[in-house]
Amino acid sequence: MLQKIVLRNQSKTQLVIALLGAFLGVLFLLVSVQYFFKVNQFGKGSEMLGPNTLIIQKKVSSSTTLQLASTSFTQHEISVIENKTFIQEIQPILSNNFGVEFATSDPMLPYFRSDVFIQSVDSRFLDIKSSQWRWKEGDEIVPIILPRDFLVMLNTFMSSSGIPQISDELAKDVKFSLLLSNEKTKKQFRAKIIGFTNEVSSILVPESFMCFGKVSFGSKVTEKITQLMLSSKEKEFGLVEKFLDEQHYESKNAQLVTGRLKSVVSMLLLVIVFISLLTLIFSSFVLIQYIQLLISRNVYEIRTLLRLGYAPRKLYFVFLLYFVLLYGGICFLASLVFIILKSRIDEKLHNSGIYIALDYSKMTWATLGISFVLFYVTALVSTKRSVMNEF
Repeated sequence: MLQKIVLRNQSKTQLVIALLGAFLGVLFLLVSVQYFFKVNQFGKGSEMLGPNTLIIQKKVSSSTTLQLASTSFTQHEISVIENKTFIQEIQPILSNNFGVEFATSDPMLPYFRSDVFIQSVDSRFLDIKSSQWRWKEGDEIVPIILPRDFLVMLNTFMSSSGIPQISDELAKDVKFSLLLSNEKTKKQFRAKIIGFTNEVSSILVPESFMCFGKVSFGSKVTEKITQLMLSSKEKEFGLVEKFLDEQHYESKNAQLVTGRLKSVVSMLLLVIVFISLLTLIFSSFVLIQYIQLLISRNVYEIRTLLRLGYAPRKLYFVFLLYFVLLYGGICFLASLVFIILKSRIDEKLHNSGIYIALDYSKMTWATLGISFVLFYVTALVSTKRSVMNEF
């Protein structure tokens, strides 16, 4: 009865417009926040390299072939790159200056041996568990990251030998060995594959193992730094790409494409987040204005009820409960539409070859909760002030 008295004289058109705006604002906000975080996570877990990480080297030109220019980096050039504001971290990639043989040592597989090239980078640039990526002198097993092309070559060899090919997971259980050598001595180590990468063409080993090899088997020839590993800051990948082009440096096209995609889509989603927030704020503002308008249209009823002894808290709680339930219903409906829309968007992205994670971002639901709490607080303050003015 109390609700019928104080909630009369409503403008249904204005209420529907405000609720529709709130629905669209909440829905767009959920979608944009969900994919903003998922796009920024794109590529994580599928590669052993960390996010926003590039391997760069100097472009080979005719001058390089004629030995009129060098493809190695000087300390000055490294310092110049390191001091750029869009560079987060940079480190030279260590390469072996000693002989390395990679071979199978598993009785279930035919013997396979190949001279290989190994490299090492700091664990900060790798997306792996630190407990897996470590080695010290005396350890029996050396963890390695294998180029996926190498596994393809190994499977080709097995296929030609009439032996079933091995998957990624099975390869991690196969026993391999690394034979380090120089002109005077050699030593064999057991090796275990802990991951694969499409971005590095050499076998990656822990930095401590590389240092051990250089000390024990390396030549005294001065080493040249021909490749650098760098990580760029978020949303500044375009500056990195421009700098590489100006300095005639290059990186793998796949790394550039992934970085460019993430930068463009992240910026687009930020714009959508901003527009969604504006839509939600304006629609919430219209709802709050509608509450005040409804109270002003029912001033006579409110004053009469107050004179009859009704507590102000009981009156403004009627308005608050009504509009909080309306907003809660809008959030619930927007969440259902978001779940349906997300499944369609995920399907389209996967069909296009963009394999983002399918789980829900915690920030998506956190944003929904925050918007509800903010509306509740704003509505509480507004209704309380308007009713108390008539007390």
